[in-house]
Amino acid sequence: MIKSLLTSLLLPLSVLAVPAPGPDGTYTLSAPGITAKFIAYSAAITSLVVSDRNGVKRDIILGYDNGSFYPVDPNHPDYGAVPGRYTNRIANHTYEIDGTRYFTEANDGNGTLHSGLNGWSRRTWNVSEVTNSSITFTIRDEGNSSLGFPGLVLGKVTHTITANTWSTKLSAKAVEHKTPIMLTTHPYWNLDAFANPATDLVLNHTLSLPFGERMIGIDGTTQSTGALPKVKKGGVNDFVSKPKQLGASMSDPDWVGNCGSSFGCSGYNNQWIVDRGGPDQDKPIATLSSDWSGIKWDLYSDQAGVVVYSCYWMGGKFPPQHLNF
Repeated sequence: MIKSLLTSLLLPLSVLAVPAPGPDGTYTLSAPGITAKFIAYSAAITSLVVSDRNGVKRDIILGYDNGSFYPVDPNHPDYGAVPGRYTNRIANHTYEIDGTRYFTEANDGNGTLHSGLNGWSRRTWNVSEVTNSSITFTIRDEGNSSLGFPGLVLGKVTHTITANTWSTKLSAKAVEHKTPIMLTTHPYWNLDAFANPATDLVLNHTLSLPFGERMIGIDGTTQSTGALPKVKKGGVNDFVSKPKQLGASMSDPDWVGNCGSSFGCSGYNNQWIVDRGGPDQDKPIATLSSDWSGIKWDLYSDQAGVVVYSCYWMGGKFPPQHLNF
């Protein structure tokens, strides 16, 4: 089992003497059953190696073997990154706080994605602390360094590796001004590590969203509408009634356009709301598994939503695997 833990603790920043990264530009952390690599660019995880049911080591996180390729990748898919200061989309690249309207960079059609082209996933963070089991990155984000986001924000990310577990703690503090803040991790998973001879896709992976009874409504361009529709029982987006493979609904008429009807986006690029009460707080909000590799990933989080993206837009120049750049 692999656990990803997202929290919102507001912690002070510190600057400590830290070792240099390895020859490949990454920092490596290991614990029983798991090895992970991280880079300062976008505070990203670049590799996560676990054993499959037969004891074969599998790298189940998409990324590049050479950390120097992340800043120059022209596709910039945010592999393993920490987007900010506001992750995901802002409809019509505008929002309002206390009667003042702000306009952000339109880098996703008429909307803003991951705070624009100078968001946190496009910057090199400070490496503030490295221990045998964790690495901490910090960022000082001045007001309007990303267009339309006022005031200084201090951000901090700590990745921790323990037995069979990767945990992430995220924090951000607005120092000078009210400003939108929403953080997440942005890993791409393939639990078969592209070794399954039948497919290099994840449509054969089984997903469960046990608290995903509602979603964030989107328009045809995937911008949020403000609606919170209920998941249709047995429909394309129903992972709450019972687990199902990501590609199980490909024959459903709603499959095409489900993640953006204006573009014919097929599959998923959607957010489910985590509706759970007190007794369920310690349960995983998502479980992804592969029958082929036998690897199962459980996501634990204190956050109110989870995004599933099945990579409709991931054509690009580079094949979907761990590449040697």
